Amino acid sequence: MRSLWKPINLRLVWVLIGLTPVFAAKTSDEPQILHALNRLTWGPRPRDVDAVSKVGLSHWIDQQLHPETITENPTLLEKLATLDTLNLSQTELAARYPSPQAIRAMAEGRTPWPTDLQTRAVVQRMAERQKAKKAGKDSNITVPRRALTEKPEEFVATLEAMTTEERIATLQGLTEGALRRLYPVASPGLRRRIQMFNGPKQVVSQDLVQARLVRAVYSNRQLEDVLADFWFNHFNVYLDKGADRFLVTAYERDVIRPRVLGKFHDLLLATAQSPAMLFYLDNWQSTGPGAKPKGKRAGLNENYGRELMELHTLGVDGGYTQQDVTEVARCFTGWTIRDVKSGGEFFFNPRTHDIGEKHVLGFTIAGGGGMQDGLKVLDILARQPSTARFISRKLAERFVADDPPAALLDRMAKAFLVSDGDLRVVMTTMIAAPEFRDPANFRTRVKSPLELVASAIRATGADIDYALSLATTLTQMGEPLYRKVEPTGYPNRGVEWMNSASLVARMNFAGALTSGSLAGVTLDAKSLPDTDNELARALLGGPASAATRAAILSSRPGGADDGTLTDNLDAGAARRAAGILIGSPEFQRK
Repeated sequence: MRSLWKPINLRLVWVLIGLTPVFAAKTSDEPQILHALNRLTWGPRPRDVDAVSKVGLSHWIDQQLHPETITENPTLLEKLATLDTLNLSQTELAARYPSPQAIRAMAEGRTPWPTDLQTRAVVQRMAERQKAKKAGKDSNITVPRRALTEKPEEFVATLEAMTTEERIATLQGLTEGALRRLYPVASPGLRRRIQMFNGPKQVVSQDLVQARLVRAVYSNRQLEDVLADFWFNHFNVYLDKGADRFLVTAYERDVIRPRVLGKFHDLLLATAQSPAMLFYLDNWQSTGPGAKPKGKRAGLNENYGRELMELHTLGVDGGYTQQDVTEVARCFTGWTIRDVKSGGEFFFNPRTHDIGEKHVLGFTIAGGGGMQDGLKVLDILARQPSTARFISRKLAERFVADDPPAALLDRMAKAFLVSDGDLRVVMTTMIAAPEFRDPANFRTRVKSPLELVASAIRATGADIDYALSLATTLTQMGEPLYRKVEPTGYPNRGVEWMNSASLVARMNFAGALTSGSLAGVTLDAKSLPDTDNELARALLGGPASAATRAAILSSRPGGADDGTLTDNLDAGAARRAAGILIGSPEFQRK
């Protein structure tokens, strides 16, 4: 099936909300195309405007709204293929990449060692470190002499020529510092082994970050990926909270990504039953009166009930009370996780559920309903006008303006209600609206750190080999991926990203990217246009401002004196000019 809605149903929605879809006609209007690329993707690549103009903006938008019709980029698939944790189940992740607590249990003989040779070696190394740290001793084994005397490239070649057993034994004897020296010049397979010996727990989070960045840069299904970022933030969970370190992978893969253009109710239900969400907001420990769960704290926990209404559906001004929070929390008692330490799945435990009658937003939920209590709450919340308005506002803040017009929100909310929360219909309504294409909204939103990094790499044609330095850059800018502690997620309003520390980090990133000093990222200066005007057009989509032109000129010997831009840039001048353009106010906005 091509889509989740029939064309006739969408036309009916438009009639009911009084909307004429303005993108239906083919257009080659370059500013409109550039605006669509800026808002609906992670940023245009140099030839994207021409490509969209060739097929027509309406056709391109329709494709992006139906990502299943788009062939994915083979380069992306190749880069994702090395990240094996992305395809593992929660149970497999917990077993193959054990936590320090799990390693301690193995060392104490309470659980068996891994059967895989490399995993066992890694786990035993970590156990030795734990034991040495507890005893106040140095845990490092004697480092092979050649690791200290040979150049990293030479030692990597030596490692690659070894047998598996020899390689494991050698890596086991290297310090973390020695392993880090080898990483930039190692093959992807050897990097994997180095990551493991630096600590298996880190591999899962590094794969998530690497995948998020390479998808943003290389995916042909750009709108789907932008929406995955939006909805992960909307239903935020924190990677570093206990068991969530091996629950988040499946959460993003199986809960968020498949539903970004589906029904909101389905997405809401999937997040409510996700072990990652249940653990993050502590609902897995929430119990009804008199329950005595084995190995868990007894009592009602209102975290999920509160965030479900405040952040996931109604919004803080959505008309609920503290009593509603308590009643909703009662409905979700018994929604828990089976064997959480081993990456268990969702299950409903009737023995810990509050069986009494509940009252939510004026609705009475009869006692004895069991798991149906929570399901009824989700049905009620997913279809509330306040929910329609709240979701519409958040989407419009991300894609249209920091303060979206009320008329647009009215149409989007009406589309939400008429279509029973069909997110593809809501997105189509927003993109088709005159407010979306209004030139007054062009380049008005400040990019988030992730938007800036991804758009800069796409615009320059740089290539990501590995993303550790980019992850560090995002942390310095204030957006460590998957590590927003608060359930609010990262902000959609661009203005909230502007602060002095972030601006300095943005400028440093622009310089590092274009100078070639970002580890794991390669920019071929020969691929950059060799004239100032063409370079500005490639990176900004148009001419640079007078202030940016002056900054480019002042970066060259004598450039500030003659006041003219250059028509024949050498590689060094092109890199410097590109750095200034990426750091310019024009590039910071979309």
